[in-house]
Amino acid sequence: MRASQFFFNTQKEAPADAELLSHKLMVRAGLIKRLGSGLYTWMPLGLRVLRKVETIVRDEMNKAGALELLMPAVQPRELWDETGRWAVFGPQMLKITDRHEREFCFGPTHEEVITDIARSEIRSYKQLPLNFYQIQTKFRDEIRPRFGVMRAREFMMKDAYSFHTSYESLAETYQGMHQAYSNIFTRLGLKFRAVKADSGAIGGEGSQEFHVLADSGEDALAYCETSDYAANVELAEAIPSSQSRADAKQIMQEVDTPKQTACEDVAKLLGISVEQTVKAIALMAKNPDGSERFYLALLRGDHNLNEVKTAKLAGLSDFRFAREDEIRSFLSCPPGFIGPVGVAANVTVIADKTVANMSDFVCGANKPKYHLSGVNFGRDLPEPSLVADIRNVVEGDASPDGKGTLSLCRGIEVGHIFQLRTKYSQAMSATYLDENGQTLAMEMGCYGIGVSRIVGAAIEQGNDERGIIFPASMAPFHVVICPIGYDKSEVVQQAAHKLHDALLLAGVDVLLDDRGERPGVMFAEAELMGMPHRVVIGERGLAENMVEYKARTSADAQAVALADVVTFVQKLT
Repeated sequence: MRASQFFFNTQKEAPADAELLSHKLMVRAGLIKRLGSGLYTWMPLGLRVLRKVETIVRDEMNKAGALELLMPAVQPRELWDETGRWAVFGPQMLKITDRHEREFCFGPTHEEVITDIARSEIRSYKQLPLNFYQIQTKFRDEIRPRFGVMRAREFMMKDAYSFHTSYESLAETYQGMHQAYSNIFTRLGLKFRAVKADSGAIGGEGSQEFHVLADSGEDALAYCETSDYAANVELAEAIPSSQSRADAKQIMQEVDTPKQTACEDVAKLLGISVEQTVKAIALMAKNPDGSERFYLALLRGDHNLNEVKTAKLAGLSDFRFAREDEIRSFLSCPPGFIGPVGVAANVTVIADKTVANMSDFVCGANKPKYHLSGVNFGRDLPEPSLVADIRNVVEGDASPDGKGTLSLCRGIEVGHIFQLRTKYSQAMSATYLDENGQTLAMEMGCYGIGVSRIVGAAIEQGNDERGIIFPASMAPFHVVICPIGYDKSEVVQQAAHKLHDALLLAGVDVLLDDRGERPGVMFAEAELMGMPHRVVIGERGLAENMVEYKARTSADAQAVALADVVTFVQKLT
């Protein structure tokens, strides 16, 4: 490709609304152009990157035995009513009405559509298993679109759906998709981790997320460096530091804490470690009859409540944090001084596993400006109504697999695989006849990759002060030829054209910058756009039959014989 026949729209300044570095660099490098809130045009340079990602995704999915199809983006409401998700998916779903007043949505996902296909076309166990996938545009009406393509309203996604006669068959395909995803992200040249995850709105049993590791990632991940354990912090099991409760050694007594409401401040005032304090978090949740129940969740002072884990406890699926007036009503005390001692029978106490094993701890006294020290379960207050893992893991916690300790890092979710089981097939009567003629619901799996999100995640992982550092597999061009004095020297022109054509013939994705720009402009734009390799041709070098080569990530350039350039570059790409 010659630059004079291409279209570049690089910018010196990033848009004012760009927060993430990937958003800034994608706009500056001319990969995308904003149309509206969360809506972006993929410009020619950006589309080359996107298509390269798609190609690798498609190749690995085909190798894994998945069959590509393409489903409509617009979906009728009736399908979503069958699964009950029309009402529960939430305001992220863009709902539209046609001229006949029929309701549709612009698909945020395609479980309903593919299940409709399966129930219509699959009759016998002999047709199973099957795995269908598509690469298609999705729309989710984000309340606050931001971060460019990382949280856009319209985005490109690869979604696959498998159908099975048994859980064993589903588990086999699930593992096949796990391997395919690992292959995809490895081929894309990304540092990534697969982690155990919560299934969220998609539902089903068992899921794993694939995260590109980056300091700017929205998700906190927990992993063990000495084993294969990795999980999203939302799901990571927190192992208590102590497996048993020590005997009480102190007498419970009130301590004056006139201004101290935070555990850290209380610990400082009393001259103790914050690990010896317990904080109470007031929650409200609905009973089956519609009334609400008051809960106190107990956590060690330096730990944080894990809302996903808490919502999985019986009766707490729709919990919320209690208001101050509710706290005062149940505990006769303002927030900041509340605790579990002496609470009424209509208050349910939930203790995190770590707290349940604590003794002689400090907590709120349910009395303004006072805390209690030397508090012990069984003596000063009843054992908790429920003991559960309700906290986020922290650095240094024991790994749940018993093979080391946990470390934390940040990640950007780019893929998610689910074992849906029969959640959708039962709701939509997607059945088959087994070998005995019995009608059974199909087992299902679901496997998604954020194709457009991968581009942003790759840039978050690979960048420097000069611009983007793309892995070679994703770069818009592998090599850029920068001729010095192109518009003034016929010798340089001829050598540049000859090298360009030779590289093309050798199968190298090459760009010849034939615009006649100054070296500084050519070099800066190539680095901004993330070109992995640069070859500079000039009269001085040609006089010695040499060219200059520089890798995007190298500080120094090197001389290469003109006759060897094609072979040299082929080995790099």
